[in-house]
Amino acid sequence: MQTTRVWDLPTRLFHWLLAAAVIGLVVTGQVGGSWMDWHFRLGYCVMTLLLFRLVWGFVGGHWSRFANFFYSPRTIVRYLRGQGAPEHGVGHNPLGFLSVLGLLGVALLQVASGLFSDDEIATAGPLSKFASGEWVSRASDYHTEVGKILLLVLLVLHIAAIVFYRVKKGQNLVAPMVLGDKQTPTGVPNARDDGVTRGLALLVLVLCAAAVAGMLAWAA
Repeated sequence: MQTTRVWDLPTRLFHWLLAAAVIGLVVTGQVGGSWMDWHFRLGYCVMTLLLFRLVWGFVGGHWSRFANFFYSPRTIVRYLRGQGAPEHGVGHNPLGFLSVLGLLGVALLQVASGLFSDDEIATAGPLSKFASGEWVSRASDYHTEVGKILLLVLLVLHIAAIVFYRVKKGQNLVAPMVLGDKQTPTGVPNARDDGVTRGLALLVLVLCAAAVAGMLAWAA
């Protein structure tokens, strides 16, 4: 066995910042009132983070790249049958791939629907004025009902899976996402996590934030 850097610092920061932002979104959305200003700010932060993760999935550390945890349906079925490969236990396993895909997809839909939502009282998404009334109504219904519930369900399942792997399989999935390292079989490649990688991540984040800010300026 060897100590392997699995999750680079940018991936770890993304994970915990997204978790904190989503919790903040749920709380501010439920409280409403003047807290909706923070709801929108957190929404823009989540949008920036999601854009960052999409880009980082192509240029980030080895185990953070989509190409290294994108599994075919056949591989997923074999994993569920207990026929997984050794490398499945390093980064995201096939079930983890489904979890990441689901969470990122639903989070993107939730952010997109929020941009077009309008509560017809005091708050409206910045892009709602560019859509028809019917589209805005559908986006609002999805954002406040279906999308919110779906996101919460996926988050609960995500946490339940972490607990399951810790209790039933003795695998601590939280520690590597905090510290970055994991005990793996010899020969497993390390994810690059140095000053160059972190500088690139900062550049990608700034560009993503600029894109979100540019969209808001255009919609103003």
